[in-house]
Amino acid sequence: MNIPMNLCKPPLRLLLCALSVWAALGIHTGAEAADKQFRIGSLVPKNSLYHRQLMDIGEAWRAAQGENAKYLVYPDGSQGGEAEMARRMRIGQLQGALLSVVGLREIEPSISALQGIPLLFRNWEEVDYVREKMRAGMEKKFLEKGFVVLAWGDAGWVRFFSKDAAVRPDDFKKMKFFAWGSEPDQQAIMKSLGYTPVPLETSDILPAIQTGMINVVPSTPYFALATQIYATAPNMLEINWAPIVGALVVTKKSWDDMSPAAQTAVRSASDKAGVQIRAKARQEVEEAVDAMKKRGLTVNRPTPEQMREWNEFAEKLYPRIRGTMVPTETFDEVLSHLKDFRAGKGK
Repeated sequence: MNIPMNLCKPPLRLLLCALSVWAALGIHTGAEAADKQFRIGSLVPKNSLYHRQLMDIGEAWRAAQGENAKYLVYPDGSQGGEAEMARRMRIGQLQGALLSVVGLREIEPSISALQGIPLLFRNWEEVDYVREKMRAGMEKKFLEKGFVVLAWGDAGWVRFFSKDAAVRPDDFKKMKFFAWGSEPDQQAIMKSLGYTPVPLETSDILPAIQTGMINVVPSTPYFALATQIYATAPNMLEINWAPIVGALVVTKKSWDDMSPAAQTAVRSASDKAGVQIRAKARQEVEEAVDAMKKRGLTVNRPTPEQMREWNEFAEKLYPRIRGTMVPTETFDEVLSHLKDFRAGKGK
C-alpha cells in the first residue's frame, strides 16, 4: 500500500496516517482481532450425522471463544476433494477438516494402514482394537506435521455398487471403477491386475456413473444412499472390503490460537462427537442397506467359494500394498496388533 507523504504531515493527518500504516502492516485493532473465524471442510452430506456433530463442536468453540467468533462448516465437498482440503489447511484457508484416510494420508502417510488393506479386518471390534493401539503414535506423527487430531471416527464398510451384478473378482474386470484422483499407487496396482480405474473427485461420481464413464463405485452404504449412487448402480456386493476410517484434524496454528477455555471445550465436544459418529455410523450401515433395498437395490452375497476367491485375491494384493500404499513399518504393525487380538480371542 503506497501512502502519499503529504497526507502524513502533523497535526491533522497524523492519526489517519498512523492507522493507514497499521493497516498496511497487517496490525489489527482489538475489535478486529477478536473477530475469530474457524472454518471446517468435509465431504460429508449437509444435515448428516457427521455434519451435525461438526456443528456441535463449533458451537462449543464459539461459546468459549466469545461472541465475535464465527464458525463455518463446509459440507458436500464444497471446498474440493480431500487432498485439496489438506492443501487448504496448510495455506490457512481452512482451519480444520473431517477427513477419511484418503485426505489424512496427504498429511501423514502411515494412516493408510487403517483403511488401505482390503479384507483384513473382520469386524469393528478388530478395527477399534488396532486403532486404539496405534492412536497415540499416530497423533504424535500428525502433531509433528503441524496438525492436531481432535476425534476419530468411521463411516461404515466399503462395498461395491455397480450397474450390473458382479460377485467374483474377475466379474469386475470388464467394468470401470471410480478411483480417488489422489491415489496413483492404487490405480497402478489395479491396472496391473487387469482392472480399469477412472480417477475422479467425489463430486464427479454421480454424473460419471450416469453417463457411463464409470460403472462401479466402492462406497459405504450410507454414502451411496445419501448421494443416490444406488439409483444408477443398483447392485451391491455384500463384502466388507475395508472400513472407512477418519478423523477431525485442525492445524496446530489454529489450535494454539484458541484460548485455554476454548481448547478444553473443543476437546470435550470432539471426544463426544467421535463416540457418537462411530456408534451411529455403524448402525446406519444396515439401515441404509434396508432403505435402498426398498427402493430397488439388489444385494448380491458371495457364496463361500466366491468369498474364498476374494480372500485369496486380497492376500495377493498385500505384497503390492506393503511399502507403496501403506508404509512397510506401519503395515507390519497393524498385522502384529491384529495377530495379538485374535490370539487373545482364540481366533
